Amino acid sequence: MEDALRSPVAERVAALGYDFATQPKDRPSSCNLCGSVDRQVEVCRRDRYGLPAACVVCGRCGLGYLSPRLTEAGYASFYATTYRPLVSAYHGRRIDAETVQVDQQGYAASLVALLAPLLARPPATILDVGGSTGVVARAVAGALGGRPTVIDPAPDELAVAATSGLEVISGFAEDFEAGPRRWDLVLMCQTIDHLLDVRRTLVALRGLTADGGRAFVDVLDVELVMRRAGIEGAVKIDHPFYLTGTTAPAFFKLAGYTIVAERLTDDGHRGYVLAPGEPTQPDWAALEAHAVEFLDEIRRQSA
Repeated sequence: MEDALRSPVAERVAALGYDFATQPKDRPSSCNLCGSVDRQVEVCRRDRYGLPAACVVCGRCGLGYLSPRLTEAGYASFYATTYRPLVSAYHGRRIDAETVQVDQQGYAASLVALLAPLLARPPATILDVGGSTGVVARAVAGALGGRPTVIDPAPDELAVAATSGLEVISGFAEDFEAGPRRWDLVLMCQTIDHLLDVRRTLVALRGLTADGGRAFVDVLDVELVMRRAGIEGAVKIDHPFYLTGTTAPAFFKLAGYTIVAERLTDDGHRGYVLAPGEPTQPDWAALEAHAVEFLDEIRRQSA
């Protein structure tokens, strides 16, 4: 990893001048999944960009999260000014509101193919949470029907979505107040890891999903990424949370979703098609066993 930090990637990141150490931060008071306050185990102290971001894993359930992390205001500023340049520096190519539209076209096509046979009915309304420039929302609406709405904290990307005629809402999903509105299809594509409160947001999304509707959420499985890149290679400041194929279903149960279908893509994303149901408790004993195994794997890789 030391050699990697002296690579051109590190030089490009350093050239941005983003001083993560001095940004406003807070420290989560408890685990967002199980509520534990004293079972956190630190697993790394810097992220894939070489920034001093500490990640912990809850010893009771296996949820990973940054602690400390940027405040809500800190993330708002980060997404407005630094996120895309930082990702561009890491990959060594331009990634912005224009290029992301091309990158998302293939993703959108595969999502339509997954959703089409699984929907209980054609959607009249679609909500895309963290929908960026609206590429996915437009593709899904074009193939399946429905009026699309996009919510995202990045103003430049929302502006692109708005020019194509989509309804747009600026802000974080956690703060979205929809009143009595409900959507037949709720999408949260490659976004859940960016949330500041996964549990509260999923509960809110469950409330936004119409009776008989469906939701789609995909998760970057940190275990799969870690096996390829190590724990520091899996952690990044733009992901406050790190979920797995065990912790993600536990969140869905608590929110009141049942899993209709699951897919795993080559890049480590687990996609879940969900139906609204009643909230249930996950198997906490199984989650604790998962946490023990996950932490043991991290220790073996880090040795």
